[in-house]
Amino acid sequence: MNDLSFLSISELAAAFEARDLSPVTVTRAMLDRIGEVDRRLHAYVTVAPERALEQARLAEEELRRGNRRGPLHGVPIALKDLFQTTAMATSVGTSILADWVPDEDATVVTRLEEAGCVLLGKLKMTEGACVTHHPLVTPPVNPWSADHVPGLSSSGSGVAVAAGLCYGALGTDTAGSIRFP
Repeated sequence: MNDLSFLSISELAAAFEARDLSPVTVTRAMLDRIGEVDRRLHAYVTVAPERALEQARLAEEELRRGNRRGPLHGVPIALKDLFQTTAMATSVGTSILADWVPDEDATVVTRLEEAGCVLLGKLKMTEGACVTHHPLVTPPVNPWSADHVPGLSSSGSGVAVAAGLCYGALGTDTAGSIRFP
C-alpha cells in the first residue's frame, strides 16, 4: 500500500501548508492509484483526470501565494454519482441517465469546489439509491474481503475511501448506506 494514499485529510492539509507535498503531486499519485487498483475494486463510475489536475494546479498556485481557502484546499475527493455535476454525467446508478449532464451543480459540490477540493470523479452506487446495482453494472468490491458486502447505495464511496482511492467521499444514507461500509 502506498502510505501517501492513506494520509488523513488533516495530515494532507498540513503537508500542503508546510509545502512538503503539492496538490498536483498528490492528485497525480491518486489518479495513478485509481488506474491500478480500481480495475479490481470497481468503485468509480467516472474518473475526471483533466478536471482533477486543473483543480490541483489552481489549488497549488493559490497555496503557493498564501491564499489558503481552508482545510480541504487541494484535497482529492470523490462524489457518489447521486450529486449533480455540470462537468460530468450524473447517472444515479441507472442506465437511463447514463449520459445525463445536469445544468447546475448540487449545492454541496459548489461548496466543496469553493473550499478548493479536487474532484477526482464519481463513485458507483446502487440503482436509484435503492438496494441493488443495475444488472449491467459491476458492483464495487470490498477491498478487505470480497466475501463481505461493501455497503448499499454508497458502496462506491465506502470502497474508495477504504482502499485509499480518495481522501474523502460523499455518500448518502437512506437505509444504512453509509453506516454499512
